[in-house]
Amino acid sequence: MARFKKKKEEGQQRINTSSLPDIIFMLLFFFMVTTVMREVTLIVKVSPPEAVAVQKLEKKSLVSYIYVGVPLKKQKYGTESRIQLNDSFANVDDIQDFIIQEREERDESERKFLTTSIKADENTRMGVITDIKQELRKIGAFKINYSSRKVTEKDVM
Repeated sequence: MARFKKKKEEGQQRINTSSLPDIIFMLLFFFMVTTVMREVTLIVKVSPPEAVAVQKLEKKSLVSYIYVGVPLKKQKYGTESRIQLNDSFANVDDIQDFIIQEREERDESERKFLTTSIKADENTRMGVITDIKQELRKIGAFKINYSSRKVTEKDVM
């Protein structure tokens, strides 16, 4: 009977790593393309009211958002509706400074197209919304958008 000789192992086999940089760059590009940067962290609960006639905004880059709702941390901030500008709570008096700052960050040719969007909770009292509108009028921000969610036909019937 014939015997086969076993090859003597001289250390471990080396793994071919020549394609490793390609794999790493593919993963890097994948995450760069699929990741969405969040602009604002919500600290108020916003459940927009329902609407039947809804239009989408054309250029979302020209929109400044004002969030109004009950704070998520009710024990710390209470249960009354609060105004959120960017990542912090604000008073009605701070709205003018916020709009001026938003205008200054934009190009001069785009300033006339700026829209202020009010994202308010459906249970927010109208008095808070009216106060916000009055402050926007004082500063000359007349293009106001109210964010809402579209009602499906099942909900209407």
